[in-house]
Amino acid sequence: MMLGWLKALGQGRAARPRDIPDSLWQQTLAGFPFLALRGALALDELRQMTRLFLDGKEFYGAGGLRITDYIAVAIAAQACLPVLRITTPYRGLDWYDNFVGIVVHEGPVLAAREMVDESGIVHQYQEELTGEAMQDGPVTLSWQDVADGGQSARHGYNVVVHEFVHKIDMRDGTADGCPPLAAGFMGARSGAAARKSWRDTMQSSYEGFCDRLSIADRFGGELPWLDRYAGESVDEFFAVASEAYFVNPGYFARDFSALVPMFDAFFNAPGRPD
Repeated sequence: MMLGWLKALGQGRAARPRDIPDSLWQQTLAGFPFLALRGALALDELRQMTRLFLDGKEFYGAGGLRITDYIAVAIAAQACLPVLRITTPYRGLDWYDNFVGIVVHEGPVLAAREMVDESGIVHQYQEELTGEAMQDGPVTLSWQDVADGGQSARHGYNVVVHEFVHKIDMRDGTADGCPPLAAGFMGARSGAAARKSWRDTMQSSYEGFCDRLSIADRFGGELPWLDRYAGESVDEFFAVASEAYFVNPGYFARDFSALVPMFDAFFNAPGRPD
């Protein structure tokens, strides 16, 4: 169920309000202070893109959860952060034009899983998730984790950015930690050269992170600041690193200086004040 403003948004183009109500937008900024760290121009762009995002997506509350204006705007604003200023090879919300649905659960999501062991036996189990992005399908989110985003930003954690960066990564059909890139990216002469440079830099940073995790686990060294889930795979590393880049750029730059120029070039530095 959607409340006043979003209900009006869906009643036809002539009836659609021109902007997100100021009180609702200010409530969103108060709930997620890292959004307000952006310069005034970027914040205005974010507000307008958020409105367009809401115009093109459909929200579903699972288990009886009511989708309020605040829930939808909070998710939409954070989902727009990664694509706010990307212009190539896709522009802005075009990165998300291959899906419509966003499913929101009140708490963690239980997803059915199965695995085959070395003996060929199939094991079925349930995995608790805070979110999931499906190839060409919906994004699923735990509202409990989304709502905590204002506080968890100090740890570089943000489930919305994480799942929508997976969508960016998947835009070429493969979740491999490398989004689609065009010729000219960071001076690359071709798209293939751009992707090779990206993968080399990402793989090196990923392996360095995994080494630090291993040292901490085996020898009691200091744990990395970034969520250890980044060590699962290079595509998860990309998503987790992107969370930190957007919600706590200072700490991210301290620990992952090699990734900063590449992320700045790709995301066109929307996380930096104007």
